[in-house]
Amino acid sequence: MIHASLALARRALTITLRRPQFLAPMLAFPSLLLAVNTGGLSQATQLPGFPAVPSFFDFQLPASISQSLLLGGVGTGIAVALELELGFFDRLVAAPIPRSAIVIGRLLASGAIALIQVSWFIGLDLIFGSGVEDGITGVLIVYSIGALAGTGFAAIGLTLALRAGNASTVQGIFPLIFVVLFMSSAFFPQELLTSPVDKIAQYNPLSYIANGLRAPIIGSGDAATVLQGYAAAIGVLLVFGTLAVRALLKRAGD
Repeated sequence: MIHASLALARRALTITLRRPQFLAPMLAFPSLLLAVNTGGLSQATQLPGFPAVPSFFDFQLPASISQSLLLGGVGTGIAVALELELGFFDRLVAAPIPRSAIVIGRLLASGAIALIQVSWFIGLDLIFGSGVEDGITGVLIVYSIGALAGTGFAAIGLTLALRAGNASTVQGIFPLIFVVLFMSSAFFPQELLTSPVDKIAQYNPLSYIANGLRAPIIGSGDAATVLQGYAAAIGVLLVFGTLAVRALLKRAGD
């Protein structure tokens, strides 16, 4: 299973890197929103109750990383749906390999792409922000939470693709990305959100993922927040990874 998973992961990663049009939107759209928010809302750091941060750019960066990773999940779903439509996925199911290797291989590729996405935004932080305040340890935390979250979001896209079976349905969830983002504390502290958004953000896993990414970037030193970020990312991955395998087995008729 390991050999098959790695081979499928390598194929999926190669296809993505050979087609910049797949990777560019995951980086360009969040970067543009980061620039707009930083330019127009930087005075928000003066609001009562806003946490002490090196800059508004640093506070917004985890939201942009989260948005990018969510877009990566949609991209994974679209790629799998296209393979279903073209019949390639059916050939994979018919191949003498474990069914779970098909899901694991795709998720491994998505995790590698998530590392590229995180690297892009850490680079932006080094250029336009103050860098990750917690140093190398903080960078490793951002990378690890980002990779886990990106893989979990890819599992969501994979599950939707396997259940829907067509790319247009998966593309239809694109607007929901912004709903999920703005119903979390990714862009603003939960204490400054009004009802009912503050209540929804309290139960939104993306809030904990974004806050877990933010803690080492702004140097808050809040270990509990980091652990909650890990827990939320791992939870999303386990739940939707399991659902993706079940959706594949159902499609394969097992």
